[in-house]
Amino acid sequence: MAEISDYAFLGDCQGAALVSSDGSVDWWCPPRFDAPSVFARLLGSAGGHWTIRPRGEYTTSRRYLDGTMVVQTEFHTQDGVLRLTDALSLGVGERGHGIGLASPHVLLRRVEAVVGTAQVTVEVAARPEYGLVSPTVAGATTGIEISGGADRLTLTGDRDLTIDGSLVTGEFTLAEGDSAVFALHHRRAADPPTVPLDGRAALRDTIAAWQSWDCIHQGYQGPYREQVRRSALVLQALTYQPTGAVIAAATTSLPEEVGGEANWDYRFGWLRDGAFTLKALWVAACPDEAHRFFDWMAESVGSVDAEDHVPIMFGAAGERDLTEHTLEHLEGYRDSRPVRIGNDAWRQKQLDVIGEVLECAWVLREQLTDLSPAAAGLLRSLADRAVDTWQEPDAGIWEGREGQRHYLTSKVMCWLALDRAVKLAQLLDAEAKVPQWSEAMTQVRAAILTEGWSTSSKAFTGAFGSDHLDAGVLVMPILGFLPADDERVLATVDAIERDLVQAGLVQRWTRAGDEGAFIICSYWLVQALALAGRIDQARQVFDTVTARANDLGLLAEEIDRREGSLIGNFPQALSHIGLINAAWTIGQVEAAATRS
Repeated sequence: MAEISDYAFLGDCQGAALVSSDGSVDWWCPPRFDAPSVFARLLGSAGGHWTIRPRGEYTTSRRYLDGTMVVQTEFHTQDGVLRLTDALSLGVGERGHGIGLASPHVLLRRVEAVVGTAQVTVEVAARPEYGLVSPTVAGATTGIEISGGADRLTLTGDRDLTIDGSLVTGEFTLAEGDSAVFALHHRRAADPPTVPLDGRAALRDTIAAWQSWDCIHQGYQGPYREQVRRSALVLQALTYQPTGAVIAAATTSLPEEVGGEANWDYRFGWLRDGAFTLKALWVAACPDEAHRFFDWMAESVGSVDAEDHVPIMFGAAGERDLTEHTLEHLEGYRDSRPVRIGNDAWRQKQLDVIGEVLECAWVLREQLTDLSPAAAGLLRSLADRAVDTWQEPDAGIWEGREGQRHYLTSKVMCWLALDRAVKLAQLLDAEAKVPQWSEAMTQVRAAILTEGWSTSSKAFTGAFGSDHLDAGVLVMPILGFLPADDERVLATVDAIERDLVQAGLVQRWTRAGDEGAFIICSYWLVQALALAGRIDQARQVFDTVTARANDLGLLAEEIDRREGSLIGNFPQALSHIGLINAAWTIGQVEAAATRS
């Protein structure tokens, strides 16, 4: 099984596919991110795949075509060079902000002999519904029809392929300058058949579509521009365009520890990451994307009843019930069981989400002058909820399943909710509530400063009454709870660097054992260091963690601290969000220093 870092990410702003450097598509879940897979060899040998590669031995190199999510892999053989270009098709004629609204759910693959002659092998082993279904395969006038469960696939191409039971195979020769194109079209069984795309034209149009989006999102001119630009494209590809939801990752059940059980489904949208997501979209994309993300948040949350906890996550289209189950027939990535579908974190109470939504409204305040009565009512009710619940325990930002505690980051986010609500009071038509919100804000702040500080650790810790460090508290200066040069913040950063950091990579908490370093935590450290004026150190940490991206600039959730390899779900939106925000913070601090 390929390493996680060996995969390239393909996206059509509705779903995702992963293709390895040896030409194997081992993950594709059409028609949307959280749909059952068609190919899932990533999680088990029975999951299905589609390989295109040369016969014999080869070495490979690859790149994204500039300004796109279209990957090009070159196979170097003893006879020459074979080039494979892979993409998920965008809608015909889509450009700019409109890309992905009408994606046809087609996987495009073009193979060409660049130098010399190439013997090409093809094998398509579609296994719908996470490998539970072995489909029927038959020839038809439109191409090769693959049917099983709720999925219908049509494979078209300009080379003859052979049906072998539930497999489709082929072998052909390409002379220098020759090429072949294949297109795998997906639809649901209940949907009517569609006319297959012209694969060559669709690939050209998809490249042009991505480049049109990239062309109008060139506003960021700060440090690490190319890394920010690639991360912006990743975030756009992880956006479910019909609603504006930003999906946490393209995959499920890639492990936090290889061989372990912490394997979760991340193919949903989290409000928990909302403020950081929106800021990254603002920096690296433009206000249009940020505004759509806020609209998705507000519309998905709906109204908040007093007896219900505020929902923390949704399906791509706003679904709330994301009940979790396991797939026993898949052995998991490198024997990391179980493979989970759905995520029971949707049931958790996480107080931080209140602050996330109000912080997003604060960031977008100049664009929200026409705030609807429903949205204003939602924001008022969330501030009221912070007043009523800040003293309660919750599951925290790391979504622990061992029970609720008084997590410091949750209290900080309740403070943030009240601080932003007070500042937004006029927009929310809530001036009468300011005294109540202000009083509660003062109480939360006092509790954090007294109960959140550990005299033995000489740092702010993960939970009230605990001596254990938690890298999540690095958000305190980022969100403005305390200045970055406050003695207590500096002491906390020093303690985290001493106890949680190894070679610039940050673990989440004290006694994390063999758990990997969380990439977002390293980028939070970068921001905290930069804001404290420690720019050289901030850049060093940024360079260290960013260097662990794969050859295409993609980041997973974590880095294995022993092997240095990427682990966890991939690519991870929050890691790329962290990269963008950390680069922006470095740039802002450096620019301020230059002006002074």
